[in-house]
Amino acid sequence: MSLILDRGSLLFASLAALAAGLLTTPAIPGLHFSFYTPLLVLAIAYVPGVLLLSTLLGRLGNVAMVFQRDYSTLLTCTTMAWAASQIPLLAAEQFVPAESLIWVALACVVWFAVLMFFAVRTVFGTGNGVAAGVIGLSWLPLVVLAVLWGPLSMILHWIASPFFLFFAWYYLGSEFQNLGAGFRSRQNFQRMLEAAAINPHDGDAQYQLGLIYQQRRRYSDAIERFQKTVAIDPTETDAHFQLGRIAMEQGRVADAIARFETVLRQDEKHSSSEVHRDLGSAYLAAGRIDDARRELETYTDRREYDPEGLYHYGQVMERSGDPNTARSLYIRAVDAARTAPRYRRRFTAKWSRLAQKQLHRI
Repeated sequence: MSLILDRGSLLFASLAALAAGLLTTPAIPGLHFSFYTPLLVLAIAYVPGVLLLSTLLGRLGNVAMVFQRDYSTLLTCTTMAWAASQIPLLAAEQFVPAESLIWVALACVVWFAVLMFFAVRTVFGTGNGVAAGVIGLSWLPLVVLAVLWGPLSMILHWIASPFFLFFAWYYLGSEFQNLGAGFRSRQNFQRMLEAAAINPHDGDAQYQLGLIYQQRRRYSDAIERFQKTVAIDPTETDAHFQLGRIAMEQGRVADAIARFETVLRQDEKHSSSEVHRDLGSAYLAAGRIDDARRELETYTDRREYDPEGLYHYGQVMERSGDPNTARSLYIRAVDAARTAPRYRRRFTAKWSRLAQKQLHRI
């Protein structure tokens, strides 16, 4: 999916989906629809529905902004996923009796859902839970479409008129082109960075590529880019910081501590002092309670309304045998998450849930 984002083409993806529809539609007895119907359903119902669900569940911000930025990107990944999911059905036509192909088709739908899980995670940078929730609910737009298919099919026949299409493109062509502008600019930016990264002394290009791969959860590629950054410039503090965060994500606590300690030596207020919070949570994971308490106390003194820091500090106090202080810190974490700005709530909700869970337990 990440490679589709870098090098994919909506035209090629659409042609692949049309070819898949043309080859598989006659294969399954009892299914009667045109070869272009799957692509049409994906474009007008499924992809907008997935985008809306991702925005709501992942708290990505303004729906209109996300739609304009990511619609064509998600549509490209979705149509490629659909075309790929039909390959097993094409192969099964040669060996499976016609009456049993429906079971192969159902298996292909499951495979499509798996591919879409990775598409949502890659395009929007969501966690596994949000991506699974989006895919689990993605059948809802299809149900709505099925209910409204009668009147919608009449409207679609009407707008298929060449005269209507001509005037629609004349007046709305720029709007349709804007839907793909975000996808094109993203790919152009990626190509520009890759060209700049050829220069062995350009650490910033390596760093920016590392951020892109990190957002897509391509951690090995992100690590490689960040390591090249610090090899070019050992004082690139944020590259060390991101390497520490990836190490924590992967459970390599000792590596994370080493990276965060390097950041602390270079700039102890880096990322609005978040290095103290992340180093404290790494110390906590390593069982170094006193060190964790020192770092998290420093952090919460500076950032007293950060739910993540308050939650980790509560964990430290709970392990130190002070449940009353831990309880007050968990309560503060929940209150801080509830009063956070709307654009921050997608990041703070997790810590509110964890803090409430601990409150019920102690």
